[in-house]
Amino acid sequence: MMRIVLTLTVLASLALSACSSEEHQDIKLWMNEVTKDMKGRVPPLPEIKPFPIVSYEAADLMDPFNPAKIEPEKKPEGGGSGVKPDFNRFKEPLEAYALDSLKLTGLIQNGRMRNAIIMADKMIYVVKIGNYMGQNFGIITDITASEVQLREQVQDASGDWVERTSTLQLLEQEMKK
Repeated sequence: MMRIVLTLTVLASLALSACSSEEHQDIKLWMNEVTKDMKGRVPPLPEIKPFPIVSYEAADLMDPFNPAKIEPEKKPEGGGSGVKPDFNRFKEPLEAYALDSLKLTGLIQNGRMRNAIIMADKMIYVVKIGNYMGQNFGIITDITASEVQLREQVQDASGDWVERTSTLQLLEQEMKK
């Protein structure tokens, strides 16, 4: 039985191969006729131009990726405005509050000396010229009938300490009838 199957397979293969070779014979002849005058042609590679040799002379220059290049230059002592807050001084209670959270609620005049009444977190503080308040090292320079004037020390964009003036205005409260 096995021999019969094998014989039939071989005969079928031969029959199919005979059909296929005659069926496409006209295409094969046409391809041979068209390509007989053609020759393969590959264009030559372009000529390699030599580049001039350049020596690296920037070895002695500053490296642009060095962190020292990124950090700002240190100013010599005595440079800048010379203003700097005293970090070792004892902090007063009103220095824990931002200046905009403090309220000037009243004034007390005792002879020539004028004190201001400041409210912070529902607590009352009495201050005079020379006291500190606010978070920017603000020192009270003047107390007038309507405001408290301060001189604050803040850092600018370059890291230098600069002085600025600020005021705390007296609150106007309406009398309830």
